[in-house]
Amino acid sequence: MPEYKAPVRDMRFVLHELLNLDEHYANLGLEEVNGELIDAFLEEGAKFSANELAPLNRSGDEEGCHFDNGVVTTPKGFKEAYAKYVEGGWPAMGGHVEYGGQGLPSSAGIAISEMTGSANWSWSMYPGLSHGAVATIEEHGTPEQKDTYLPKLISGEWTGTMCLTEPHCGSDLGILKSKAEPQADGSYAISGTKIFISAGEHDMADNIIHIVLARLPGAPAGTKGISLFIVPKFLVNADGSLGERNGVACGSIEHKMGIKASATCVMNFDGAKGYLIGPENKGLNAMFTFMNFARLGTAIQGVAHAEIGFQGGLAYARDRLAMRALSGPKNPDGPADPIIVHPDVRRMLLTAKAFAEGGRALVYFTAQLGDVVQKAKSEEERKEADGLMALLTPIAKAFLTEAGLEAANHGVQIYGGHGFIREWGMEQNVRDARISTLYEGTTGIQALDLLGRKVLQTQGAALRNWTKIIHKFCQTNVDNQGMQEFVEPLTRLNKEWGDLTMSIGTQAMQNIENVGAASVDYLMYSGYITLAYFWAAMADVAQRKLAEGTSEEDFYKAKIATARFYFKRILPRTAGHKGAIEGGLDCLMELDEAHFAF
Repeated sequence: MPEYKAPVRDMRFVLHELLNLDEHYANLGLEEVNGELIDAFLEEGAKFSANELAPLNRSGDEEGCHFDNGVVTTPKGFKEAYAKYVEGGWPAMGGHVEYGGQGLPSSAGIAISEMTGSANWSWSMYPGLSHGAVATIEEHGTPEQKDTYLPKLISGEWTGTMCLTEPHCGSDLGILKSKAEPQADGSYAISGTKIFISAGEHDMADNIIHIVLARLPGAPAGTKGISLFIVPKFLVNADGSLGERNGVACGSIEHKMGIKASATCVMNFDGAKGYLIGPENKGLNAMFTFMNFARLGTAIQGVAHAEIGFQGGLAYARDRLAMRALSGPKNPDGPADPIIVHPDVRRMLLTAKAFAEGGRALVYFTAQLGDVVQKAKSEEERKEADGLMALLTPIAKAFLTEAGLEAANHGVQIYGGHGFIREWGMEQNVRDARISTLYEGTTGIQALDLLGRKVLQTQGAALRNWTKIIHKFCQTNVDNQGMQEFVEPLTRLNKEWGDLTMSIGTQAMQNIENVGAASVDYLMYSGYITLAYFWAAMADVAQRKLAEGTSEEDFYKAKIATARFYFKRILPRTAGHKGAIEGGLDCLMELDEAHFAF
């Protein structure tokens, strides 16, 4: 297995030097949250991830979860690692102080989430979903619900889930069938089956709080008739102690391609006692609090798998000897050269590095937008940040997971045949990465959300707000000769982005199916330009640091070199996606479905 080492220096670069963390928190009136505090979290998080979680990654994959008549047992060491996680206070970082949390903004824990996910993605999913449950109850719960559930969810004594998918419906939640029958005591009897429920049952916490979508009697059809409910595994007594077991049980766990140590459950609700959260028939609106968090969390997964692909590939490429460099021996005293000297190996390493570090910047920036949405003093600031976050979330989720999967595959390729066998850990990275493009909305679903809802339905307003930021950056650097190799292509593509969007909009007015035909290529095109902005911004910071004088010349020169690689070898992919979009709808629909196979 590759030895995971949290890239703390790069995390500090993004947080402090690129995103100006201290200034960000000060603007939100959070002066007590500063760089020194965050750096302490980074150092401790790096130790926990490397010492407690990474050693369980391969063993957890090999052992998997155990299912016995509704009881799920996690792999050896998982429960003990979770107990240490709770003891260290990690789950409480972002929780409200009045419920036992530390009151830190969401972005304060984003790097910790990346570390735990990179070290052991399966393990990280157990506490990961609890954050979304906490956010949903904080925003939509009654005072009584908050008092009942938040303290122990925030402490980590209890964990949470999100229960959406059913056997007959995946992302199309409008056709879900789970029912909620009103009871005399004001509760609801929840009945139905949910599938693909991550951490739906396990042995790591005393209680599991399910956030469940279901229909009330007489509710309108489709998504307008969905309500949201809190359904605990164990009912909670008035004094906060655990009561009797609720009518919810795990029917089975899935046997999966990857993330085998994460329990993916079929959950059966048989008249389970539930409590309405938020207004009737507005459950999907409330659930988006949970879903948006989960989507950003999945974007982190893309970064994590790219980082592991890079770290594992780099270690192997430095040690593995094979062939001679075309220009002559680089290791003349050895039988062959280390494969890192070969251009194609460098291409794969730099691709993984560019996706990991660029993706880190995008995710951390989006998390800071979440801080503004929650903490900004003016409604105008909150609204602007919310619009940007809504636009960037599907890009971050879908583009970064596709990029993370590509980087994970490069990790295997660098190892050659050794990458295909279990002992090196690269094949597990690919298997674990594969789910990231599927759950929390597939790449196609995210692409439709981006192009259809976030761009076209706002008449391009959301996109213009983002391209204005890119335009302003380019204008600021228009006379900076050292930045021209980045600013010139970014300026051109930023304008082309708007023109291409208008063209798609025109075609959509003629036939709405053009949106579906263009959507995935549009999302990938958007992702490459968005990451180009962050790489240009990072190159700008690096150039300024070098000009000022620094003892870390190699670090900043590496930033500039990676930015140059991204612009010269990765960013040109936009032309292919643009060409595919311009290829249109007709070629997709020409073949009658009856003639796909003969």
